[in-house]
Amino acid sequence: MPENWAVPLIEDHNREFFTTGKVMLQQCTDCQTVQHPPEEVCHHCGGMEFTYLESEGEGTVYSYAVMHYPAHADLQTKVPYGVVLVELDDYPHVRITGNCLNVEPANLEIGMKVRVTWEEVSDKEAGEEIKLPQWEAV
Repeated sequence: MPENWAVPLIEDHNREFFTTGKVMLQQCTDCQTVQHPPEEVCHHCGGMEFTYLESEGEGTVYSYAVMHYPAHADLQTKVPYGVVLVELDDYPHVRITGNCLNVEPANLEIGMKVRVTWEEVSDKEAGEEIKLPQWEAV
């Protein structure tokens, strides 16, 4: 990622996901729904109490996009790059996005098996290390 790039704001409801280096998913304590992205409210029942489950962090490319044009000047040297939407093997209704790091964008395919890897970035304002999910083909 480019230096000085915006990072997610870490709050109580997303801290497990962005700081542990593990794919931590919210599970509503009221209805047991597993959801991503982490939110303050359950997408299914409106509950506001959660536990966290760890996913194995492996999945299948459900969809992808190849970025050919930089959305920001700091991305000029990064294009083209591939962004994948990954359906988790152990929670197939959960999908997570990220860059695919070890595959040329022209070679991305729906159905490709991938596993999570983490890019660590510093939130200088908060003094915190944030781990962003990225994906690698297996």
